[in-house]
Amino acid sequence: MALLAALAVSGGCGNTDSGSMAPQRPCNGHAELCDRTFDEVAFAGSHNSMSNSDEGWLLPNQVHGLADQLEQGIRVFLIDTHEYQGRTWLCHEYCELGKIPLVDALGIFRDFMESHPDEVLSMVIQNGISNAATEAAFVESGLVRYVYTHPEGEPWPTLRQMIDADTRLLVMAEAAGPPPAWYQYAYDLSWDTPYFFTSPAEFSCDLNRGNRDNPLFQVNHWLSTPFAEPESAEQVNVFDVLWPRVERCRAESGRIPNFVAVDFVSIGDLVPVVDKLNGF
Repeated sequence: MALLAALAVSGGCGNTDSGSMAPQRPCNGHAELCDRTFDEVAFAGSHNSMSNSDEGWLLPNQVHGLADQLEQGIRVFLIDTHEYQGRTWLCHEYCELGKIPLVDALGIFRDFMESHPDEVLSMVIQNGISNAATEAAFVESGLVRYVYTHPEGEPWPTLRQMIDADTRLLVMAEAAGPPPAWYQYAYDLSWDTPYFFTSPAEFSCDLNRGNRDNPLFQVNHWLSTPFAEPESAEQVNVFDVLWPRVERCRAESGRIPNFVAVDFVSIGDLVPVVDKLNGF
């Protein structure tokens, strides 16, 4: 009876914090990530995330839409904003190839963040609309409540701190900076590898945009031949190709690749590779 009473008070068995009997909450699926700073964590990313065959886009870069990618474990989204027929959309180059209203797309992320309070996300936006229009869409969708603003020169928070503050969404733009303060210029905070390769032999870890001293590192890992093709993803998204690339980039740069972005995230081993980068 004494043992049963003790279990009732403690909440039963399971993983606990060192100073508490409460079960540990995971951060992005792993309790071990909670006390790592954002720049010490690797995240799985999708290139041209909105462009997908399930929803009828022409020349897609993904199989499934944004909601399915979130459920698959994708946490970094490379998306493109455009103005078309007087409205703001996510499109890839030409909205005639496929589109989703920007507010609707942001609503998908809002719904996920509401139902998954222990997840941290990032967006890198190839911005084709004004900052004011972007801010308006974030406000209208309700996603703005989750945005994180990184103070210049300050240390990065841990995932636990971002989750506890409920500022769990880093938003960066490729060709703009603030205002608003949370809409940050990507290449003040990050640097990336080249993104145009026609064969795996061409993959490199060279500097493309940004500065190597920036705290976040993005590896672009897809083939352009010239369009995205599932057959190319089957070739380069497999563990035996993707893992040696990111491990080489980590060795050459001396830092973990934070964002690993691929085409067709549902093909291959992106999530297992990112898990291994994180030590799992």
